Amino acid sequence: MEILKNSILSKNDKPILLDVFYEANNKKKDIVIFCHGYKGFKDWGAWDIMGKNFAKAGFFFIKFNFSHNGTTPENPLEFGDLEAFGNNNYTKELDDLEAVINWCETSEQFKNELQFNRLSLLGHSRAGGIVTIKAEEDVRVKKVISLAGVSDYKSRTATSGGLAEWKANGVKYVLNGRTKQQMPHYYQFYEDFMANEKRLTIKRAVEQLKIPYCIIHGDGDTAIHIVEAERLKSWSPNAELHVLENADHVFGAKHPWIEEELPEHLEKAIAICISFLGKG
Repeated sequence: MEILKNSILSKNDKPILLDVFYEANNKKKDIVIFCHGYKGFKDWGAWDIMGKNFAKAGFFFIKFNFSHNGTTPENPLEFGDLEAFGNNNYTKELDDLEAVINWCETSEQFKNELQFNRLSLLGHSRAGGIVTIKAEEDVRVKKVISLAGVSDYKSRTATSGGLAEWKANGVKYVLNGRTKQQMPHYYQFYEDFMANEKRLTIKRAVEQLKIPYCIIHGDGDTAIHIVEAERLKSWSPNAELHVLENADHVFGAKHPWIEEELPEHLEKAIAICISFLGKG
């Protein structure tokens, strides 16, 4: 198995670090691009083992860091650039994902290994919305999976309280429970959402999806309640909904993940993904 690291530039000329996992055999493979969630990064927890499992199943798997996720190329495992984190927004994440898709389309290095007309997106948590919006607006995407994904950005952005104080101060902070850092969110986050609200409405994107859509969620998820998965399903009756009993938001994983095997719930979730992506 080949596991290679690369770097491309975002629309804002910040680096996007990405990893590719594949079996090097000069056979065209379906592409899966994985997007990490809020306060996440490509090397979090068991995502490496997930990449290996997709590659073993015959996929060309890519995971990457959003350009403004707060990590740095020098230290991609820590939030060393809180200024970038504070200046992140949904639009930038959509731009970053588009850059990765474009890189796949134009890659000379992997042209004998990837089947570009069979490209799918997989997003965890906040990125469940990002991949769904991108899938609806980009015809190059053929399938999409929301993994413990959110159903709405507005309630998390524009109506979360303290708006006047946020505007006056220009910044608000959220505690990172794992690192104990105070993570900044600059007011531009709200302004960007309001300027692009129609595009960033997940319900609109889900209702207009014309490609196969899969929703995977744990009924023990306390970060994003199962009701959000049920809403997604109600907006897309033909979607597959898989509820994993007692699974939490990260399907049993944690950071760091020192085991060689996947946690049971994440293994089940990946098996569902592989089955869904292998259809048709």
